[in-house]
Amino acid sequence: MLNRATEILHQVFGHADFRPVQKEIIESVLAGKDTLALLPTGGGKSLCYQIPALTQEGICLVVSPLIALMKDQVDALKSKGIKAAAIYSGMSYREIDRTLDNCIYGDYKFLYVSPERLKAELFVERFRQMNVNLIAVDEAHCISQWGYDFRPPYLEIALMRPYHPKVPVLALTASATPQVCADIMEKLEMKKAGEFHQSFARKNLSYSVRLVENKLEKGLEILKRIEGSAIWYVRNRQGTHQIAKALGQLGISASAYHAGLSMQDRAQRQDAWMKNEVRVMVSTNAFGMGIDKADVRVVIHSDLPENVENYYQEAGRGGRDGEKAYGVLLANNQDFETVLKRAELVYPPIDFVKRVYQCLANYYRIAVGSNMLSSFDFEWNEFANTYELGVLETFYALKLLEEEGFIGLSESYYSPSKIHFTVDPSRLYEIQIAYAKLDPLVKIIMRTYGGNVFSEYIKIQEAKLAKSLNIYESEVIKSLKQLEQLEVMVYDQRKDKPQITFLTPRYDAGKLPLNFKRIELRRALTLEKAKSMVTYGQQNELCRTQFIQEYFGESTDQECGVCDVCIANRKANDPKKAENKLKNKILETLSSTGELTEKQIFESIRLPASQKNLRVLRILQDQGYITQLTSGNYAISTHE
Repeated sequence: MLNRATEILHQVFGHADFRPVQKEIIESVLAGKDTLALLPTGGGKSLCYQIPALTQEGICLVVSPLIALMKDQVDALKSKGIKAAAIYSGMSYREIDRTLDNCIYGDYKFLYVSPERLKAELFVERFRQMNVNLIAVDEAHCISQWGYDFRPPYLEIALMRPYHPKVPVLALTASATPQVCADIMEKLEMKKAGEFHQSFARKNLSYSVRLVENKLEKGLEILKRIEGSAIWYVRNRQGTHQIAKALGQLGISASAYHAGLSMQDRAQRQDAWMKNEVRVMVSTNAFGMGIDKADVRVVIHSDLPENVENYYQEAGRGGRDGEKAYGVLLANNQDFETVLKRAELVYPPIDFVKRVYQCLANYYRIAVGSNMLSSFDFEWNEFANTYELGVLETFYALKLLEEEGFIGLSESYYSPSKIHFTVDPSRLYEIQIAYAKLDPLVKIIMRTYGGNVFSEYIKIQEAKLAKSLNIYESEVIKSLKQLEQLEVMVYDQRKDKPQITFLTPRYDAGKLPLNFKRIELRRALTLEKAKSMVTYGQQNELCRTQFIQEYFGESTDQECGVCDVCIANRKANDPKKAENKLKNKILETLSSTGELTEKQIFESIRLPASQKNLRVLRILQDQGYITQLTSGNYAISTHE
């Protein structure tokens, strides 16, 4: 079987060889064993379930909370000729029904599902009928209340196992402490599981912390020293625009990215960055998940992330090609205080949470006991302003309601318009005769999209149909809606707004069954994790990579040698060596260029004009190796 897996790796995915640990994980899964795989960001997690699934008969169920990532994976598999589908918030009942039927009868290989869908009766009934070869759980740390991103719907996964008791489970995560790993195996009811860990150390990634007040100035200095593609993470949307604009004015191409932009804007900006038409993506943490760009040379954070897990994942987007890359955290004392204060706000008072829940029910006019698994367009800041709730407080209350399993929130994602004829061709022909105005549209649909439109949901572009018919797009939309009213077609119009899904029937807000004990535990855990992030930023004695390894329970005596702490220790132990190296750099630069200003010298060697470095320049001048000309420039001394 491993031979077949290797063939698929070469032929389908175009890779010459497996990455570290991938082969062992795939062997474990193919042997029918429950398996826990801990692979860092960019470690190739998806191949660990895609290859075993393609090696065997049947379909692989993939549970993932990230809708945008699911959609990307499905599109990527389809582009390789592999049948794949996804079920997530915002889909209609009929579309879900058709998708599940296809997964039973239509030789599909992958079904991606968001966790809240697992408890739906419709899904459970069809899942029982599927020929399942593997259950893959992505972002598996979400199942653990000890993790940083706990999601109760993940607890439903173990309830699916009895329907296919011989099918192995593969749990995948990029960042989990030993306590979280143990919890994952317990909650997924793994027996005699294979456990595989790739080291958290990234030899090519240099971590550093710079304690500064002017972060823009320091960030600019870093971008001038380190060439290539970059990500600059900030906390809020306003900050993305401010920094991107400032960088642009200073001659560095940059683009702002956050969840508040339209889907079209986000897609265009991401595409320009991926093609290196824009150098720096200034973003909130909405950017990066599933972005497969290998040549990011530097990841800058000018705001402290909430925890080490988030920082490790975000900084880890640098240097996926194995070449030298840098993760730089810009911070000051106020930042350390802010992240600790924010951690205390993450779990707001219970009365406020109940009030937010009641306002949600009023906002969508939902009666007690109704609307389980109903999805709606949702902008949380607009909602907060409507009820004068306070934007930040509302955000945290919504996240708590999500953690407790009452609602599901998804960032805005683009879902194109889809159609599906629900009648046979003869009934459709009757409609074409009875409603002559609709006939040209039906014909162009059949010509453009073929007979598949009777068996599955097909993505369409209304503008393209309108152009072919030489009419306005609004007329096409009107006709499609009429076909739906005539009950011959399902027409799902495109969406690009965030979604909220009610995961349970609506409760009376006063009797909302919140788990107070768990909320208290999560509150304490959030503060503890914030303190670890502060310690990472403030300490300068332990190698940064070692700090991260130890945080995730990986014991090591080996220092990375390339982080700011290691470099500082090396210089302290042998200051003369560092000074001589800098002297040689200055002399080489002046020999090749003739003469330069003080500023130009340090820009050329990509080092700051700090007091320490300026001192070396003065020593070279005192020793007669260089001279300062009347113009103020420096040049190599010429001795008669």
